[in-house]
Amino acid sequence: MLHIPKWKIVLIIATCVLGILYALPNLLSSETADELPSWIPHEQVNLGLDLQGGSYLLLEVDLQAVLKERMISLSDAVRTTLRKERIKYTGLHVEKDAVIFKLMNGQDEALRDKVYKLLFKLEPNDGEASVTSDGNGRLVLSAQALALREKAAMEQTREIVQRRIDETGTREPLIQQQGTDRILIQLPGLGDPSRIKKLLGQTAKLAFRMVDHGASVEEAQEGRLPPGSEILMEHAGDSTIPYVIRKTVVVSGEMLVDSQPGFNEGFPVVTFRFDSVGARKFGEATRQNVGRQFAIILDNKVISAPVINEPIMGGSGQISGRFTVQQASDLALLLRAGALPAPLTILEERTIGPGLGADSIEAGERATVLAIILVAIFMFIAYASFGGVANTALVFNMIILIAALSVLQATLTLPGIAGIALTLGMAVDANVLIYERIKEELRLGKKVFSAVDAGYSRAMATIIDSNITTLIGAMFLYQFGTGPIRGFAVTLALGIIISMFTSISLTRLIVVTYIKWKRPQTLSI
Repeated sequence: MLHIPKWKIVLIIATCVLGILYALPNLLSSETADELPSWIPHEQVNLGLDLQGGSYLLLEVDLQAVLKERMISLSDAVRTTLRKERIKYTGLHVEKDAVIFKLMNGQDEALRDKVYKLLFKLEPNDGEASVTSDGNGRLVLSAQALALREKAAMEQTREIVQRRIDETGTREPLIQQQGTDRILIQLPGLGDPSRIKKLLGQTAKLAFRMVDHGASVEEAQEGRLPPGSEILMEHAGDSTIPYVIRKTVVVSGEMLVDSQPGFNEGFPVVTFRFDSVGARKFGEATRQNVGRQFAIILDNKVISAPVINEPIMGGSGQISGRFTVQQASDLALLLRAGALPAPLTILEERTIGPGLGADSIEAGERATVLAIILVAIFMFIAYASFGGVANTALVFNMIILIAALSVLQATLTLPGIAGIALTLGMAVDANVLIYERIKEELRLGKKVFSAVDAGYSRAMATIIDSNITTLIGAMFLYQFGTGPIRGFAVTLALGIIISMFTSISLTRLIVVTYIKWKRPQTLSI
């Protein structure tokens, strides 16, 4: 029998009303929509780079720098281990992916076995190091699993790039890896990416190191640099200030848990806070060096070198320098997001003007409207008044689809518009199946009530099968596709799911209401 429970009726009507409410903000300008009260839906569909214009950046990750840093770290570990065990060696250096040195007493087999064991313990967990002899008395410590390390560096780089860009408030950026060493960035609506490029151009490796007061800057610049120290510069306007800095890192930026811009005596500063381990190390270092300078180093440049007046035991402090408000905000952003494992190089940069996007939107709108009109005309011709019911469902299909994209804050691209146009054409498929089934039942001599009931119930299995196959295709497009293909898959999948609702539940409610009200003896279908 043609009976729809009251809760289903309420649910269908509520869905349609909510669809209208959530779709309406898209008829307003973004400024007007943002000014709406919080209890009124104000989300709009985000337009992709090809629709609203913006910036396109292709970055290359310097994975060789990751390898170089890894080998330098491994070389330092070898030097420390051998000195701790009082083992004499010579010629310690790095060649590509290996650390090479020669034992002073290389003929001692027991000593060589001991060195093998010590070097193997440098990487006890994943066995990244292997020790061999080159036949000339030299030992070669080779780093293994470099491909895995490079893959991890790429993943970490993409995540940090994502965090840095998200912190700037850029809406719906597209950030994805291309190949083995490149990252693609699309920034819809951003016409000038200069600030983004500046943020991405800094590795943001922060370290707290002590100033070496054992040697003067003049002596160091003349070549008399103490072992374990180096000269680093602080840029102060147009001038530079040299410092002799110990290479030993007291606390690294990896131990930071928060960083925020602020003000101290009216000047911009950056406040920071360490985790428990960093707070303990920082407190111990400042307690032991009261009255001495420590340097705050960012990417091998001195930001400031204050004097430690008293121990800093709370695990927090501030970085003061010759900052503007924007520089302090950007530095805090960089420290919060974390340091890049490798430098980035901009290979390609494009700026897409909004005019091209406007043309694409206009063309997409024309195609969508034309699709709706042609489908509506066909349904009217083929099924008369029942075609009008299907067209009503088609309109609500479009409304609810726009509402869903707004709620999900999905990014609509030109392929996404193509997906919408396609789903609108497919949306009436279910109604065609239902109506043809109803006509068949009427030809068999069934009454109106029985024919309509049989049409909806017996066509259901075919409708579900056909839509599930399309959803499977959309799922694979989303899983294995990239940006534009994923946009097409999202709109296609949403359109299919929504069409299942509008073409079955909504049209059934309209048809059943009409039949119970008019009680016709025949149907114009």
